[in-house]
Amino acid sequence: MQGRAWGNEFQTTTVCVDEYDGQVPKGRLYNPYWGMVPFSSLMEFLLSMEELLDSMNFPQSFTAARSFSQPREGMEYIPSEGEIQAGKCGTFAVRVYFRQNASWQGSVSWLEGGREERFRSVLELAFLLNSALSGEGPPQKAKRTSA
Repeated sequence: MQGRAWGNEFQTTTVCVDEYDGQVPKGRLYNPYWGMVPFSSLMEFLLSMEELLDSMNFPQSFTAARSFSQPREGMEYIPSEGEIQAGKCGTFAVRVYFRQNASWQGSVSWLEGGREERFRSVLELAFLLNSALSGEGPPQKAKRTSA
């Protein structure tokens, strides 16, 4: 599939969060290329998204991922039914445009909140998801006090 141009429907992954207890998201990912993939933590969500992006080779990774084990190969992917999915706690459309500096850059749309924000890193994406799911605003910078 090297060199194949992916359509817009493949570039957006729907993230359905069904539980958000103790700032731990649990839910499922939907992508037309991959079908449905459950996750039960932020780390599982991030690893599943990275595996999806690697399998599609889009966007191409700026750097090769480093790990202590060999990457998995030969996974079989099933196209989804194309139905609209929704999470019990929140639904997000995540679109990754670039994978540079060992991170992701893109946009996330909070479907229930009717808002879209751009993110410059995976950490910023995690903060945006947390702010929507916990009902908080954007993270505040810590105030320094002089001693």
